[in-house]
Amino acid sequence: MSRAARKPPAERRAELAAAARAVALDEGLAAVTLRAVAARAGVTPALVAHYHESMDGLVAETFVSVVAAELDELRALLAAEPDPVSRLAGLVGTLLDGSRDDVTVIWVEAYALGRRNPELGSAVRDQMDAWSDVIEGVIESGVASGDFRTDDPRAAAWQLLGMIDGLNAQALVRWGGAAERGSLLAHALEGMLGLGRGVLLAG
Repeated sequence: MSRAARKPPAERRAELAAAARAVALDEGLAAVTLRAVAARAGVTPALVAHYHESMDGLVAETFVSVVAAELDELRALLAAEPDPVSRLAGLVGTLLDGSRDDVTVIWVEAYALGRRNPELGSAVRDQMDAWSDVIEGVIESGVASGDFRTDDPRAAAWQLLGMIDGLNAQALVRWGGAAERGSLLAHALEGMLGLGRGVLLAG
């Protein structure tokens, strides 16, 4: 490989981060290696190592880049909905429709890889907290409006997040049907939050 043209450090870091993100989305988080990032960016592995002494750190940064972008998209989607019920229905629908399988793979891999990569493990916990906060906010708004009934919005958010993660992981190996996953989750939420049967699927 010919020597890469010299670029300002900030530009080179951004280029390598974009390459790592592309590798993760195309091939999974476990594929983010020194050689894979270098090949995607068109540079030598030594140059990647110069900017990222720890591959564990680069994997963690890549994970955050991908999942934080998804959460930003979700916040925008929720903000466009007129009320707590439609926000909750939209959240369930968009997270179980199969359009985010590439990000789901990254989440599932991060749970496993984070056991031996402390930086990644910490990043996963931080992002789980961020997701839980958003979901808790939706549930709290529904309690305040009288649409939802629960004494513990945080516990309900935690339970919902766990169900979403589990159902999406099952979907990666095509276990169960997409429609069944959506209806099962919707009906469980309706029971948890005191909603009428079918309310979350009405739209």
